Amino acid sequence: MADPFLYGTGERSPYGCLGHEVQIEHINAYVCRPSFFTDKAVIVIHDIFGWLFPDIRYIVDLIAGHGYITICPDFFKGTDPWKTTDHWADFADWMKDHDPMKVDKEADVVLKYLKEQCGAKKIGIVGFSWGGMAVHHLMLKNPQLTAGVSLYGIIRDSEERYNLLNPTFFIFGEKDHTISYNQITLLEEKLKQYCKVAYKIKVYPGQVHGFAQLKPEDMKPDDKPYIEEARKDMIDWLKMFI
Repeated sequence: MADPFLYGTGERSPYGCLGHEVQIEHINAYVCRPSFFTDKAVIVIHDIFGWLFPDIRYIVDLIAGHGYITICPDFFKGTDPWKTTDHWADFADWMKDHDPMKVDKEADVVLKYLKEQCGAKKIGIVGFSWGGMAVHHLMLKNPQLTAGVSLYGIIRDSEERYNLLNPTFFIFGEKDHTISYNQITLLEEKLKQYCKVAYKIKVYPGQVHGFAQLKPEDMKPDDKPYIEEARKDMIDWLKMFI
């Protein structure tokens, strides 16, 4: 199997996190809060590299900077994330033990924490790759989530995947070889036919899988405008509904 991440995931510049880690029942999580009180929150679902990966913590801090209590739980529940030294031939077997459609229990624990411990009244969700699939799933199942953003991750094998409960934004890279253009077209056609809430689909020119979560110093100059555009679009979508 080809490596879907074309950005050299083993090489990242150091990142000094702005938030802190917490324990919520059986789940570890990274939390970052804005400098002022807010009753708005966003859950960030990590990709296959897990909740400790610098890129995802940067995204948490970035969203918090826009005025949201932002949290990235360890949806792998202490099990090993995918590592850059792992072999892609083993990826299918790894995924069997890390199913992005089996995140409901953990999502409910985090939602309860945000509401009862943080005073959140409106909660959105954002996910990248593996996390994007989990967001797609949760936006079909959990009405507590006010809005969602799924970045390069979709459910492919369910006829029920179009009945979104609340507004959802799907972000894709044009050159993502894990999600074909035909899959994106099918998603758009079916959402137009069946979806009863607001949705949006956008494809960013020349971008590969994993493009939107890079820290500024790790971006390629030609890609930077599209990465920044995708992030602005993500934040604008959240602000529209939360």
